[in-house]
Amino acid sequence: MKQNTEKLVNDILDSYKEFDIINRIDAENMLSKDILIEVLQELRKLLFPGFFDNNRARSEYIKFLAGERLEFIQYHLRKQVAKALGNLELCSDCTKSSVNKKAEEIVYDFLSKLCKIREYLYTDIKAAYDGDPAAYSTEEIIFSYPGLLAITVYRIAHELWLLKVPMIPRIMTEYAHSVTGIDIHPGAKIGKYFFIDHGTGIVIGETTEIGDNVKIYQGVTLGALSTRKGQELKGVKRHPTIGDNVTIYSGTSILGGDTVIGSGATIGGNAFIVHSVPAGMTVSVRSPELEFSGGSVDLSYGFGI
Repeated sequence: MKQNTEKLVNDILDSYKEFDIINRIDAENMLSKDILIEVLQELRKLLFPGFFDNNRARSEYIKFLAGERLEFIQYHLRKQVAKALGNLELCSDCTKSSVNKKAEEIVYDFLSKLCKIREYLYTDIKAAYDGDPAAYSTEEIIFSYPGLLAITVYRIAHELWLLKVPMIPRIMTEYAHSVTGIDIHPGAKIGKYFFIDHGTGIVIGETTEIGDNVKIYQGVTLGALSTRKGQELKGVKRHPTIGDNVTIYSGTSILGGDTVIGSGATIGGNAFIVHSVPAGMTVSVRSPELEFSGGSVDLSYGFGI
C-alpha cells in the first residue's frame, strides 16, 4: 500500500513538471476570492446603507459606519491589488514598496469613484422601477432583483478595470455571474438607466458599448461573431454597440464589433442580428408555424412591443 501511494505521489509530481502553467509552486499566494467577495459585500453596504446591515443604520452613527467600512475595504482591497500587480509577472522589476504604493494609489482612486457609482445605480434602480409593473417598490428591486446585483458588481468592477487592475475585476463579475446567471464583462461600457429584466442567461462581452435608457431581457447575448483567432483579437472591437433608448427582448443574439443598433430601436425576441439596425427601427422574427396532430395552423403572435 505504501509503495502504491509513493507511486501516485511521483506521478503527480511528474504531472506538475509537464503541465507547469497550472502550478504556483514556490510563489506567494496570488489572490483570495473569499476576501474579494467580502470586499464586494462591504461595498454593497456602503453603496446601499441600511439595506444589507444586520442592525438599523442610525443617522447619528452613519459617519462612523461609513468610515469603518471604507477602512475595511481600503485595507483588504489594497492588499489584493498589490498581489495582483506584483505576483502576476506584470511588475517583475518593481520593489515591494513601489507595488504597495501603486496599489494604495489605485485603491484611493477607486474609492473616489464611489459617489459616481451611486449616481449610476440610482438611475438603474429608477429604470427598473419605472420599467417593470411587477415592481412594487424600489426597496424590492434593491433587495431581490438579480439584474441589479449584476449591474452593481459590474459598476464596481468596471472602475477597477479602467484603473487597469488585473484579474480582480473579472473575479468580481464572474462571482456575480455565478450567483445571478448574468455575465457582464467589466470592460463593457454601459450608460445610465440600464435595466435588466429577469436576466438569466444574459451575456455582455468585453468591447460592448451600451447607451442610456437601455432595457434587455433574459437570454440576450451581445457577443462576438467569431473568436477563432483567439489572442490575436485582444483589444479589437468584437462586440456590438447599442444606442440610447433601445429595448432588446429575450433570446436575441446581437453579434459583431461593426454591428450598431441605432437609438430608439426595438429588437423582438429570438432574433439573430449580425448587421446594423437603423435608429428607430423595430425588428421582429416572423411568427413560426405550429403543427398539431390534426394538421397545421399559422398563428400570428404579436411581440407586444
